Amino acid sequence: MVVKLQRPILVGGLGLSFSLWMLDSWHDSIVQVGEFGLLSALAVGGGLWLFQQNRPKNSLEPLDGIVVDRATVESAIAKTETVINQLAQEAENHPALETLREQVAQLLLELDRQQIKVAVTGGKSVGKSTLIQVLQNLETQNVVSLQETAPLFREVGENSDAAILAEVAKSDFVLFLTNGDLTDSEFQTLQQLKAANQPNMLVFNKQDQYLTDESANILLSLKQRMQGNVVATAASPVAIKVRKHEADGSVQEWMEQPAADIQQLTQELGEVLVQQGQRLVWVTTMRKAGLLKAEAKNWLNGTRRNRATPIIEQYQWIAAAAAFANPVPAFDILATAAINAQMVMDLGNIYQQKFSLEQAQTVAGTMGSLMLKLGLVELSTKAISTVLKSNAVTFVAGGVVQGVSAAYLTRVAGLSLVEYFQQQEIAIDGGTGLNLENLRQTLQKVFQQNQQIGFLQGFVKQGMKRLLPEVQQVEVVSVQKAMG
Repeated sequence: MVVKLQRPILVGGLGLSFSLWMLDSWHDSIVQVGEFGLLSALAVGGGLWLFQQNRPKNSLEPLDGIVVDRATVESAIAKTETVINQLAQEAENHPALETLREQVAQLLLELDRQQIKVAVTGGKSVGKSTLIQVLQNLETQNVVSLQETAPLFREVGENSDAAILAEVAKSDFVLFLTNGDLTDSEFQTLQQLKAANQPNMLVFNKQDQYLTDESANILLSLKQRMQGNVVATAASPVAIKVRKHEADGSVQEWMEQPAADIQQLTQELGEVLVQQGQRLVWVTTMRKAGLLKAEAKNWLNGTRRNRATPIIEQYQWIAAAAAFANPVPAFDILATAAINAQMVMDLGNIYQQKFSLEQAQTVAGTMGSLMLKLGLVELSTKAISTVLKSNAVTFVAGGVVQGVSAAYLTRVAGLSLVEYFQQQEIAIDGGTGLNLENLRQTLQKVFQQNQQIGFLQGFVKQGMKRLLPEVQQVEVVSVQKAMG
């Protein structure tokens, strides 16, 4: 839907009216100044003064702090293309490649787009359709595409707010409509738009449905909460009753529909689009580039994770066999550092993080130390011992707890590295630096995700099958059946 918006012309007229009033007031006291020169000076001066007083101070606020130019956007698109190319290199026949390449090519065309896309959104019955219809009838030199979204904040089962906001993110500017003071849901949604660098304007529609004082208080509240950038409109004012008294004493009554009151909206929106149109397009294009890059990175991470999972499983059972064959009274994750070091190297190769053997040993030792300091070694050993407690025969083989614990901790270390690498920028030339704080947080997160009792029970069963002789497994199963 394409409409045209009026550029503001009211300011000049008001400025001239104010100037003429000033001229009349000062006529008797001003001497020795030519009338034409004085009128011109007052017209310009008064017009500029009134323009500054009534000019929407925060109409451009949504773009404040967003540093973007064509070169910045082109760089963002190039980074996105780099991730796509890396995906093509690692998964030549990936089904998403064709679509990703089409989208990145479209981004380059977007840089020179002239049409401004404006999304009109908000809750149910706030006047989105009506406002668009009114704006369609206006004329301007700036072509704008208006797109109404589905209502936000609807019942469960309908289009989700997240899906609607994903569509909104494709627009250059957002008109967010409300018909009263903000609800918490509306406020949170506006905060999300702000966090996403989505330029927007809050429109208080249907202001005519309130008493004058009430409408003024709501508008003031909205401006205070949103720090400006709010306009009041009445896209479809309530019809008013008109009464006419005739000369013969009769009275005629009828209902009249007032004209839409959207002058402030068209003035402020027109100013934003005229002054910032190109910048709006660039901001949108960069936002789309970021989303496309994230999508491509997710596909790449999925491909890499599929390659990493068998490696982690291989090393976890190698670590289990080593610990089972040489049990120690107090299991120490550092004892498997050599095994984990090789796993670090193999996983690093998948994620373009090149480690030498010495560097890999340092990483493995660091992760082992972190596990000890975080108490993960003790917690995992206790959890696994609890699962094994009912298996009397199991404890005859004293290395089972140590073996399963070694496998479990090696798995946690491997999954943590995968999670950590996935959070990093896609490395083409390789990198070896580790952020220990991020690694610590990732370890804790992955450990918690793998602490569910159902997972532990299944993991222990796998460990027992690998570590215990077949005959002993039969005895364990018989004991378990006898006990319950």
